[in-house]
Amino acid sequence: MTANTISIMVAGLGNMGRSHALAYHNNPGFEIVGLVNRSQVSLPAPQNNYTILPSFADALRELKPQAVSINTYSDSHADFAVMALEAGAHVFVEKPLATTVADAQRVVDCARANNRKLVIGYILRHHPSWIRLISEARDLGGPYVFRMNLNQQSSGVTWQTHKQLMQATSPIVDCGVHYLDVMCQIVDSKPVQVRGMGVRLTEEIDENMYNYGHLQVLFEDGSVGWYEAGWGPMMSETAFFVKDVISPKGCVSIVMDEKAKSDDIDTHTQTQTIRVHRAETDSNGSFVHPDRNISMEGEPDHQKLCDFEQAFFLDAMRNDVDLARHMDDAVKSLSVCLAADESVKTGLPVTLT
Repeated sequence: MTANTISIMVAGLGNMGRSHALAYHNNPGFEIVGLVNRSQVSLPAPQNNYTILPSFADALRELKPQAVSINTYSDSHADFAVMALEAGAHVFVEKPLATTVADAQRVVDCARANNRKLVIGYILRHHPSWIRLISEARDLGGPYVFRMNLNQQSSGVTWQTHKQLMQATSPIVDCGVHYLDVMCQIVDSKPVQVRGMGVRLTEEIDENMYNYGHLQVLFEDGSVGWYEAGWGPMMSETAFFVKDVISPKGCVSIVMDEKAKSDDIDTHTQTQTIRVHRAETDSNGSFVHPDRNISMEGEPDHQKLCDFEQAFFLDAMRNDVDLARHMDDAVKSLSVCLAADESVKTGLPVTLT
C-alpha cells in the first residue's frame, strides 16, 4: 500500500456491496484490507481473494481501516457508521442512511464531531443523465409536478432479497429517498406535508409491513409530487418506470425502452432518452417548439456508477471536500420518506418541520 492509498473495509456483500467492492478493487486509490459478512459467501474473482470476517466490530478493531464501506441491511447502518467514525475511519454508507431521522442525524453529528467524511449512496447524484434531467427541469422553472415510480416485479432470489429488506424498511423508504432527493434538487422550496398509503399484497411479509406504497408530498411553493414503489411477484410490468417533471412552461420526461424489465438493475438508473416538451403556443394554438429528444446513448451502467460514487468518496477524503450539504440533504430526503411511512401506518398526513 502506498502513502496515498486509502485502506478500506467493505461490510455487506449483497448486490451493492459486491459492486462497491469491485469499484474499490479497480481503483488504485483504494486497497481493500478485508470484507465483512455475517455468513461466508462465494464471490467471483477478483473479490474471492479477500478474507471475509463475520463480525463488523471485531474486523474494525483488527484491520484498523482508514475508510469503511457499509452496505448491510438498513437497520444496521447507523450503529455501524457511528462505530467506524468513532474509530477514526471515513465512511461510505448505502442509502437509506438510517431507519429513523434521529439515527440519521446521529450519524451526521458523529461525522462532524470526529472530522470524518461521510458519503451516502445516492447513486443518481453521480449519473450524468440524471444531472442533465435536473438541469433541464430547473431551466423550466416551478412550481412543479413530480410524477415518479419504480415498481419491481421480483421473483426467486430477488424476491427473497426484497423480503429481507422489508424486515426493516418499506419500498417507499428504501427507494423513495433517491427520488425525493431528485425532487429537492429541482425545486427551490422545502417540503411541508406528506401523505402515504400502502397495501400488504402478500402474507410472506410481516403483517405490519407493506410491499406496495406511494407518497404524496407538498412543497412550500405549491409544487407537488408523488412517488410509487412496489416489490413482489404480483407487481405489474406496465408503466413500472415513470419519471416526469411538469411545470407551467412544459415538462421533462424519461422515455424508457419498451423492452426494459423492472428486475434489471441497470434499468433502475438508465434514462436512455430525455424528452423536453415546451408548452408555448402560437396564435393558432400550435406548439411553437417541437419536442426535443436528448439521447443518453453510452450512459454508464450500474457498475460504472458505483465506480463514480467511490471516485467521489476518494476525492472527498483526499481533497477535504465540504460534504455538509450532501449530509443534510440525505437527512432531509429520508425524513420525508419516513414521514410518509408513518402516514401509511396512521392514515393521517404528516406536517414536516
